Parts: sequence; C-alpha cells; structure tokens
Amino acid sequence: MSFKAQWYRDKFAKKRQKGFRGYPVATVAFYGPTDKQASKVSVGIIPTEGEEADPLERWFSETTDVRTDPKIIEAIVRFVEEHGVKTVASVDRIIGCPHEEGIDYPEGEKCPQCPFWANRDRWTGEVEH
Repeated sequence: MSFKAQWYRDKFAKKRQKGFRGYPVATVAFYGPTDKQASKVSVGIIPTEGEEADPLERWFSETTDVRTDPKIIEAIVRFVEEHGVKTVASVDRIIGCPHEEGIDYPEGEKCPQCPFWANRDRWTGEVEH
C-alpha cells in the first residue's frame, strides 16, 4: 500500500475512534455478499440531531475490498471533510448484503444474490432459525 493510501486510512481510522464530537455526523456502513469482503460502502451525512442522512454517497468495488481500497478511502475522507463532519459513526465490520431491498430485489424478500445473509442477523452475525 502506498504512503498516500496509508495516510488516508489512518486519517479515517482516527476520525472514527474519536467518538461523538458534535454534528454533522457521518454514518459509514460496509456491505458485502459475505462478511469477508466489503463490496459497497455507504456514507451519509446527518447535519443535525433528528434529521435524515443527506447527502448520501455510495462507493462500490467488484475486485477489491472497499475497506482497504486506497481510492475509495480517499474519496470517503474528502467527502467527510467537504461536509465539515465532526463525528464519524461506523461499525468495524460488514453489516449486510450490498443489494437494496425494493431496488435490487422485491420488498420483504431475501436477496437472491446473497444467500449468506438470508437468515443472518446483520448486527450480531448470528444465524437466525
């Protein structure tokens, strides 16, 4: 990994580790077909308490893990800085399928492309029966 790429990864990690420092807040969520490789990251900016994330930006990669892709990490850092974010909220794992219910597959159904997530709790990773 290049020095520049490592610099952006470290900068992003430091922002995440600082805890709540006020608004605006960036929410960062990683998605993938399994819990091993993230193919999508979604970053939303919450301007003030009680508001919805707006703007919302997504980055995708079919070949690399978006958590370690230097160009994507740089784009996230720039997006966060552009919106004056004071807090970055993120979990350090993949939390679900990269496909969107109601867009990529019908509402109320399980994603046919990601059987790994079909009966799995996205927050605990536990398989539900």
